[in-house]
Order: sequence, then C-alpha cells, then structure tokens
Amino acid sequence: MIKTKRIYEPASPGDGYRLLVMRRWPRGIRKTTVDAWEKELGPSPELLSHLRSGLVSWAEYTVRYHEEMSSKRSLIAEARAIADGGDLTLLCSCVDEHRCHRTLLKTLIETIS
Repeated sequence: MIKTKRIYEPASPGDGYRLLVMRRWPRGIRKTTVDAWEKELGPSPELLSHLRSGLVSWAEYTVRYHEEMSSKRSLIAEARAIADGGDLTLLCSCVDEHRCHRTLLKTLIETIS
C-alpha cells in the first residue's frame, strides 16, 4: 500500500517505509525520521517556483511534473518495489496533499509496469 503524508506529521507504525520526496531537506526534521530521501522524485526548483508564484496552473504543473518524472522511471520502479514488499509512505512538506507532487508521484508509482 502506498500512502502520502506531510513530513511534519508524527511517524506511525503503519507508515512502513518512509520516503522523503523533496528537493530540499525540510527544516527541523531529523534524518532519523525517514528511511530514505530521494530528492530526484521532487519537482525541479524551477517548476516548484513557477507554481508558487502563479506562473503555471496546477494543471500545467501536473503535466510538467510528469514530464520531469519520465526520465526517473528507475527511481519510480524502485519505489514500486518497496511498496510491493510492504507499506510505503511518501513524505513532503506541502500542506494540501491534493495539490502536491507526492499525490502525483503516488499515482505514477501505482501505474508503473
């Protein structure tokens, strides 16, 4: 099972493997709170900046994030392998999981063949 969670929420036993998927390490978080950090699964700094400043819509951001991830198939497949072996929780600092790349990534991981 693949779950998503905000990195600032407390860890729970049901999280399974905790994978941080942000380009920058989140402030105030200890390295021991995650099992791994895969910054390449986060959006590029440029794309994130464009979303935050309103230069791209959420729809455009989604398309561009998928484009960026098209070259990261091996990393996505590794995440899929982890999920196939047990629970995987994708972690990011975004407050709204519905407008966060961790939710887009979850779908990518679930659909990779």
